[in-house]
Amino acid sequence: MSTPTTSRPVPETASAESAPGYRPGRTLPLRVEALRQWKRRRTLIMGGILVALPFVLIIAFAIGGEDGDRGSRITLMDTATASGANFAATCLFVSAGFLLVIPVALFCGDTVASEASWSSLRYLLAAPVPRSRLLASKLTVALAYSAAAMVLLPLVALAAGTVAYGWGPLQLPTGGSVPAGDALLRIGVAVAFVFASQLVTAGLAFWLSTRTDAPLGAVGGAVGLTIVGNVLDAVTALGDWREYLPAHWQFAWIDALQPQLEWGGMVKGTAISLTYALILFALAFRGFARKDIVS
Repeated sequence: MSTPTTSRPVPETASAESAPGYRPGRTLPLRVEALRQWKRRRTLIMGGILVALPFVLIIAFAIGGEDGDRGSRITLMDTATASGANFAATCLFVSAGFLLVIPVALFCGDTVASEASWSSLRYLLAAPVPRSRLLASKLTVALAYSAAAMVLLPLVALAAGTVAYGWGPLQLPTGGSVPAGDALLRIGVAVAFVFASQLVTAGLAFWLSTRTDAPLGAVGGAVGLTIVGNVLDAVTALGDWREYLPAHWQFAWIDALQPQLEWGGMVKGTAISLTYALILFALAFRGFARKDIVS
């Protein structure tokens, strides 16, 4: 009766000495990993959903028409049809809280766990691909696809909104407007912050991906913990402790849509998110370096 093959941690120098011409830095090139991930069905499906959302909203606004009972408070949704820039900002607003969490968790949580579920992870390490190199390649590509998802949605929304509602200044809910050129910069700042705020989800998903052989568990676990963070932020009894939760700052990008761009909230949110993300990435690399790979 045969026993399963395991891949145990070995010093990277040992592989270099046993194979003349071996270069750890040349194993699993980024372009190869990027192409492998691009061909995955979930990548295409996720891209299709992000592209479709702006058109779904355009249809919804066309069917719904104008809301005659808005009250005295003007919100971002009320200005959605004012221009293409307003529509792009609205799409970002309705998706940043949950929809954009999904591609980040999917790309970062599925990357290592899927290899384990296919029983191909040990063969990659036997190639030999150093463990640190494998994780670095997969994490870099996962973050790149996550960033592309963040850019894709507002970019499609801006194009579709410009066709549907015209090109013009960004009408601010607080009153006044921002010229179209400056509006693009403001939206770019907002997108960059949304990506930074999602790094915590990326760190959770990637760490879980190195701990389990079930991709759904890594993706679902990251999404679930992100939701828990949102729930905790809603508990006002926590007081100032909520400021240490990444979820507390997830909509700080709205400060970019004020008459005077405010950086305070976005800087704090980015610092909190980066701190948690770096800790989680370090845990993933440390744990995977010592893990026995049996699948």
